[in-house]
Amino acid sequence: MLKRSIKMKTEYVDDLRVIADLPAFIFFIISLGVFIILPLLISDYLLHILTHVTIYSIGTLGQNILIGYTGLISFGQAGFIAVGAYSLAHTVDKIGLIPAIILSGSISALIGAIVGIPSLRVKGPFLAIITLGFSITTFQIIQNTPQISGGRMGMHIPKSWGIDSDLEIYYLSLILAYIFFFVGYRIVKSHIGKTFVAIRDSDIAAESLGINVAKYKILSFAVSSFYTGAMGGLYAYFMGYLEPTMFQLTESIYMFAAIVIGGIGSVLGSILGSAFVISIPQIFVFMKEYTPLILSILIIIVMMFEPLGLYGVWLRIKLYFMNFPFR
Repeated sequence: MLKRSIKMKTEYVDDLRVIADLPAFIFFIISLGVFIILPLLISDYLLHILTHVTIYSIGTLGQNILIGYTGLISFGQAGFIAVGAYSLAHTVDKIGLIPAIILSGSISALIGAIVGIPSLRVKGPFLAIITLGFSITTFQIIQNTPQISGGRMGMHIPKSWGIDSDLEIYYLSLILAYIFFFVGYRIVKSHIGKTFVAIRDSDIAAESLGINVAKYKILSFAVSSFYTGAMGGLYAYFMGYLEPTMFQLTESIYMFAAIVIGGIGSVLGSILGSAFVISIPQIFVFMKEYTPLILSILIIIVMMFEPLGLYGVWLRIKLYFMNFPFR
């Protein structure tokens, strides 16, 4: 007899649950406890990396909603991160930290909706080129506009509002990450997420079923850009300093790599991919000039043996224990 019975979903409300059953709830509590206690047991250097991963995963999830669930290829991530970062830098002293993060996401969402308009006419590599152009344009604007970027001196962002230590910034990032992932999970589980998937699989078939494809494509761009912009704002506060070179095209490539390596169309994969992309350069810091090459080789290896990315590895482990001792 199986040690764990599999409960079949019979109602739509069952599919909307973020925590499906008791084992999932126990795993959620344990993982939350680990992330709360872990910073107290590690060095400041590792805490810095952990905070970076936590922040980065927010933006990765946003892009996964666009690329993984809606199927709209975008290389505009660096541009939206820059918009969010500089939005916070110019407003945090006036309206406070949390409102500035929300405003950063909102401004990025508005711009994202505008950038997403071409997706109504083009898709695939053509849309990728358009979003690539947005990233390049944004970089050129902030690099050549000292009023926005602070010029060669950059911009310093004072850490205040009672959240100034590395530990406090980590816990703020953790709280926001859990909120964003909870909302993101509900989105992809809801009818909106299922509509995104329908458009990804076949936008023509989705439109024939009465789905307003234009509306949901723009919505996907807006939601994705909100996540990325909020991540940019939080990242700016975490770093405490901004300069244009932080938002070059490579940032878009790294975030796209995080989606692919973590698992396209997977909420958990966004976390795993972020951890991979952020930690690899730190592990091979002594070979800094070869880091892009090493990262590329590791991505190819993972894709060859696990097309579902790191999320596929997690699924194998999960199914192994679910079917224990029958395996």
